[in-house]
Amino acid sequence: MSPQYDAVIVGAGFGGMGAAIALDRLGLSNFVMLEREDDLGGTWHVNRYPGLAVDIASVTYSYSFEPNPYWSRLFAPGDELFRYAHHVADKYDLQRRMRFDTVVKGAHWDEQNHHWVITIEGSDSITARYLLAATGFLSQPQRPDIVGIDSFAGDVIHTTAWDPDYRPDGRRVGIIGTGATAVQLVPELANRAAELTVYQRTPIWVVPKLDLPIPPAVQRLFARIPFTQRVARAVNTSILELMMVSAVLHYRQAKFLNKTAALASRAFLRLTVRSRETRRKLTPDYDFGCKRPTFSNAYFRVFNRPNVHLETHTIERIEPDGIVTVDGHKTEIDSLVLATGFNLWDVNFPAIDIVGREERNLGQWWRDNRFQAYEGVTVPHFPNFFTLSSPYSYSGLSYFTTIESQMKHMTRLLREVKRRDADTFEVTERANTEFLDRVTELLDDSVFYRGSCQTSRSYYFNQHGEAAILRPTSTVNAFREAGSFPLDDYHYATSGHS
Repeated sequence: MSPQYDAVIVGAGFGGMGAAIALDRLGLSNFVMLEREDDLGGTWHVNRYPGLAVDIASVTYSYSFEPNPYWSRLFAPGDELFRYAHHVADKYDLQRRMRFDTVVKGAHWDEQNHHWVITIEGSDSITARYLLAATGFLSQPQRPDIVGIDSFAGDVIHTTAWDPDYRPDGRRVGIIGTGATAVQLVPELANRAAELTVYQRTPIWVVPKLDLPIPPAVQRLFARIPFTQRVARAVNTSILELMMVSAVLHYRQAKFLNKTAALASRAFLRLTVRSRETRRKLTPDYDFGCKRPTFSNAYFRVFNRPNVHLETHTIERIEPDGIVTVDGHKTEIDSLVLATGFNLWDVNFPAIDIVGREERNLGQWWRDNRFQAYEGVTVPHFPNFFTLSSPYSYSGLSYFTTIESQMKHMTRLLREVKRRDADTFEVTERANTEFLDRVTELLDDSVFYRGSCQTSRSYYFNQHGEAAILRPTSTVNAFREAGSFPLDDYHYATSGHS
């Protein structure tokens, strides 16, 4: 029985759109993109909190094959990323193949018919030859399990479900969390709230943000001579790779870079925050890079303001009118903001229920064994399946590096499938094991295992204690291997035969 579609892509963010563009280029244009939200753009549609912006320079945080010469700033605000997503969808004719407000409940491999059956909430199942999971790394919000949180009588807002009508003006606001999202949001709230209490469990490394408006003359130059923007992208990527990726992934060899980055953050903190006690509370006691660092010129400064309070005692409970910490102190608040991040390892890998050959459930298998994916793209026992937000796939600092290297891997593999006139592909156990062993060995040089990360509470680490998100190689290596991996690392079958 022939499937209805060449492919089903779950997710219509930048990862899903990159996969769709790759499929179109291969002539596999009969695909559908299933998106649970009411619009495309992924995180840049879901997140709308004040202060939202990229924390990687815009010239790097975009498709290399579809540059945008008109970014207003070096670090573009979120609404520009959202518009850029729509531009890409329009230019590459993707939106007509997107289905919004569509919740995928799961997918299972039909061994007899060599295709995937995708189950959709409130609708009939559909079938596809290929299944691509492009649900993103940060797609399942984490709501804190705090006693009494449901009893709070005021506004409760998670940053992934920001109410555009919410006004903090004149209110007493409590915000839980001090990750990258909070670093952007806290200064915005501080400017408007009567009182702002920031509940910090783990401090974050913050370095200065060299953010500047991009002059119209430079924008015109990028538009007229695209090569100039490619140079800017290459320079920015190289600097980030040298200073940040090397400092984290090659900690053993480049420990001085890691210590230099930490020293720069400490110096920035000392120059910015007046109170010695506040500086002490804001200083991480884990090595730089154990937890995702971020950029901001405003975050530290808000703690000099009389209406901003940093609370580092653990929250004991939430009452209808405030928050009580373990020392017995109660802070009365009118609004509660949850900047508590995402749940990666329990529900995000994968974000939907995926069952492959021999009834192997991907999420359960990963959790019972080890999180793994060959080249961060495919998994044994899951034929014709690409996992695009997967263990050991995130390369470099820009998500677009990951997206484009995966597009390249997909393209090479599917061309070989076509050349062999095969029905299915599946990565071999041998190739998968060799890749897992290699990245595990390389990660032994990283700050995650060579540094001091015990107190970081980092989402980089899974329940097995492994830092299984980042690919521990250079971006150059990721692209090289995406275009040269051994084709015999896959098993191919045609009409049920090898």
